[in-house]
Amino acid sequence: MSSQAGNRQTRPVVEHADGTTSKTPTRDGRPLLNFKSPRASQPKQHLADMTMDERIDAVKEMGLPAFRAKQISTHYFSHYQTDVESMTDLPKDLRADLQERFFPHLLTEVRRLRTANGDTIKFLWRLYDGALVESVLMRYRNRVTLCVSSQCGCGMNCPFCATGQQGLTRNMSAAEIVEQVIRANQVIAAGELAPAPTSDMPAEGETALGAESDEDQGETSEATVDESGTSTSATGPERVSNIVFMGMGEPLANYKRVMNAVRRFVEPAPQGLGMSARRITISTVGLVPGINKLAAEDIPVTFALSLHAPDDELRDEMIPVNTRWKADEAIDAAYNYYQVTGRRVSIEYALIKDMNDHPWRAELLAKKLNARGRGWVHVNPIPLNPTPGSVWTASEPEVADEFVRRLIDQGIPTTIRDTRGSDIDGACGQLAAAD
Repeated sequence: MSSQAGNRQTRPVVEHADGTTSKTPTRDGRPLLNFKSPRASQPKQHLADMTMDERIDAVKEMGLPAFRAKQISTHYFSHYQTDVESMTDLPKDLRADLQERFFPHLLTEVRRLRTANGDTIKFLWRLYDGALVESVLMRYRNRVTLCVSSQCGCGMNCPFCATGQQGLTRNMSAAEIVEQVIRANQVIAAGELAPAPTSDMPAEGETALGAESDEDQGETSEATVDESGTSTSATGPERVSNIVFMGMGEPLANYKRVMNAVRRFVEPAPQGLGMSARRITISTVGLVPGINKLAAEDIPVTFALSLHAPDDELRDEMIPVNTRWKADEAIDAAYNYYQVTGRRVSIEYALIKDMNDHPWRAELLAKKLNARGRGWVHVNPIPLNPTPGSVWTASEPEVADEFVRRLIDQGIPTTIRDTRGSDIDGACGQLAAAD
């Protein structure tokens, strides 16, 4: 165990037999977990909440012809327009009604932080009810990745995570999730993200967020700049190419709305954004029923399990949901995802100094993964981006290197994850907590 075990400043909240809660150094209570959103209203229904058939029904209810649904969908999903007044092919006398029915205001930008070289932009958004969420836009040579939030806060209570310490306010709607991508595409179109570099930003041996599997390396869309200065890709104007559900919230605890958002991402235009499902990563701390449900969806997203410890003794404290579904159960569910979908799984592992970065834990992790088979998994260790006021901090570089070496020696494909945004409170939840 950690040499700092006696003085950790941040611990999981536990519930005691008398109903009280505390951040106690003893395990005499159960970790506080929240799988269901508190009773809270959702925003008004938005175009992105609806299927195309539902949009057609909605315009017909307004007394309009069905083709108007396709028109407004094209403006939103192909041109990233959210103001109906800019949709000049719509009659002026219809625009106010269409704005109110299909485009209620979802996100208000509160703050934007940009790294010195402009390759990473972090957004703080205020939702209609005042809740704050974050998303992070990241430029790489051959991809643009957006890390999106799926909940306002999080109910998983992980003590090293800024969001986990905020608790759960409510689930986000499908449209609130989609709107993060639309707004990011507007930023890219305005030239506010640094242009593509001539070489990959991650150092050799590292992997970029949103590029978890080398199966997807052939699906690149390298950006260029045309004569007018507009950034473009092989398929048209440049846009977000990869989405990772690694922002605020536990995606599988908001399963229905997250999957509705995923459908909007992968449906062909103008139904949706027409993205590749393989370029969408859904990460979970280990909600086993949700993992198995995701495997049965027949949507080949990339799946990532945030494991962070191979042994239950440590994982019970680091990932409180481990008290419900143990590490081996989560790994079994991840392996089942691979068997059902044929998609290689990512294991996310935050390397935390003196906590989970011991060589023997690397070897135990390799043993457990190899016991299920070979070629089904890839491990992505990432040095922890520490949250303010906590002694949980990143592993020393030489310790991280040894951890990776032990995994590779056991035949486990492993690459240190590229870290981004440490100078702009890059860990999700830090910006919202500070506002």
